[in-house]
Formats: sequence, structure tokens, C-alpha cells
Amino acid sequence: MDTANTDKPSTDTSTFHGRFALVVGGSGGIGRAISIELSRRGARILVHGTHASERAPGMNLGPHETFDAEFTNPSGFIRALDARLDKIGAEPDIVICAFGPFREKPLAKYTAEDWELLTLANLALPGALASRFLPGMIEKRYGRFLFFGGTRTDGIHAYRKTAAYAAAKTGLGVLAKSVAAEGAAHNVAAVVVCPGPTETEYLDNETKRRHASLTPTGSLAQPGYVARTSLDLIDAEPCIASGAIVSLDGGVAP
Repeated sequence: MDTANTDKPSTDTSTFHGRFALVVGGSGGIGRAISIELSRRGARILVHGTHASERAPGMNLGPHETFDAEFTNPSGFIRALDARLDKIGAEPDIVICAFGPFREKPLAKYTAEDWELLTLANLALPGALASRFLPGMIEKRYGRFLFFGGTRTDGIHAYRKTAAYAAAKTGLGVLAKSVAAEGAAHNVAAVVVCPGPTETEYLDNETKRRHASLTPTGSLAQPGYVARTSLDLIDAEPCIASGAIVSLDGGVAP
């Protein structure tokens, strides 16, 4: 059970109070926990997911909107998102990308289609979100980006079964550091968090057991812990963590 202390920051103390946050992939997994925690901290949320409008009502959120969209490519996603934001009449102060398909297979088994999907979804989409929203954040002198990498993608490593996924996720470090550098003078910050194996509804029982066996504790992280720790990094004025690539893997060393 997820029993982390949830007393602080509260709605009254969070710098997110009254802000508008976009959570891409916000209706499931770590993204769902992020949406719930943002709501607890007083943010208004636009929750994205393939079936966000069906799932969000059961998440006990405060003020929120939903954006139902399947991902095919970054340009189409951004066009659909722009249309939804036009209807809402607001631009996000906080952009969180907790979305990204995962495929596990040896390098020689990846197809061109695998490489295309994993790169577009895990690197090009976060990059497109940064390019789309960075100018507006600079203009209003506030913005926060939070990107989610993969386990051990805080640096360059070899991977026997996740090379395509990890290669794309490793690139997020360049993106976050570039956003941080460009936004430093304008109160715009970006952080990458690389969680360890985490318990979500997307994993079957066999995968959960296998992933848990890779951790020092033999257990999976809880999404709520990951969400709270990740948001704490950017829920600050000033955001001195900007540009950081932070591992939350408990020392995983497979």
C-alpha cells in the first residue's frame, strides 16, 4: 500500500495552486498519480488519455478538463491538443509528459515500425510539447516541464531488451537541459525523472514479478511515491532543480 506522507505541500503551500497543468498520459499509471497529486496541490488539470473522459471521473479530481486522443504522430497530436485548448480558452502553466509506449525485445528483433513509434512517442512528442509551449511560458515568465524517462536512462548504457525505448528516453535529458538553459532567465524550468520499476495497471503479474526481481528490495515502486517526489522537484520558486535528470530507481543495477 502507498503510505507516503501526503501532508505537504498542501493546496495552501504549493506553488501550483491556481495553475493550469496539462498531463499527457494522465489517466493511467504514473500519470494518473501525477494528476491526482496535482489536484491535491490546487492545480486545475487537463487530463489526457485514450479514454480520459471515462477514467477521470473515478480519480476524485478537483477542477479538471479531459482530452481523449490516441497518439499516431506528434504533429497530429499537437493539432488535436490545440483544438482542445482553444475550447477551454487557456494555455498550460505546467506541462507533464507521462506518456510513452514500451516494447521489450532484443535489438535484432526491433522493426523499423518499432523504432518509428518508440522514437516519435517517447522523444519527438515531448520535444514538440516543449517547442509548442515554451514561448508562451517565457512570455508570462512562468513555466514548468516534467518529462518521464525510463529506468537507467539518466545516462548512456547498453540494453539487451529495451534499446529502442531507452535510446529515445535517454534523449529527454538533452531536451530538459535545453529548456532549462533557454528558460532560466524567465522562470521556466524542466526536469527529467527516471523511475525504477513501478507498479501500474499496464503490467501483467509475470512482468511485475520479473521487474521486482531487478530491484534491491525485490518490490516495485508505488506510483504515488513517484508522483509526489517528481512534483516536489518542480513545485518550487525558484526551481533550482531545473535541468536535472533524476533517478528514482532505488539503486537498480541489472
